[in-house]
Amino acid sequence: MVIRWARDEDLAGLADLERAADTMFADIGIVFPPGTTMIEECDDAGRVIVAGRPPVGFAMLGRVDDCVHLDQLAVHPDHGRQGIGTLLLDAVCDAAAVLAPAVTLTTFRDVPWNAPWYAGRGFAVPPPERWGPEPAALVEHERAIGIGQAPRVVMRKDLSPYEDH
Repeated sequence: MVIRWARDEDLAGLADLERAADTMFADIGIVFPPGTTMIEECDDAGRVIVAGRPPVGFAMLGRVDDCVHLDQLAVHPDHGRQGIGTLLLDAVCDAAAVLAPAVTLTTFRDVPWNAPWYAGRGFAVPPPERWGPEPAALVEHERAIGIGQAPRVVMRKDLSPYEDH
């Protein structure tokens, strides 16, 4: 599987990919409100790592507090359970290691392919008082737009060999 930085022409098809990935949540009673597809807000291919040609998965990056933030990780269900998500997450962490001390994300606490999956890849849930202002605000924003149907948490993975320049 080719893992690469997205090109501008890749962005158009990623919203459909994200919506397809989100259908997995319907089986457990989580339905995302219309207009919450994260990749539709992105017009900078330099923030997106994709898997495959054409893409079958992607990771969208941002900045939150002093960290690289994983805004979204999505793999089309037809390509799930093949390690693509892990490859994308590894690429995110590799790219972030030269930019920031950690990668952060927000996710569903109890969904097996969310917080428990990230925990198995070195992410941890800090206590809420240590989330930082921006991650805490993200969780509140997610709740306000209807994504907080199930408990959400902030997760963080400290990176090395990041050195503050």
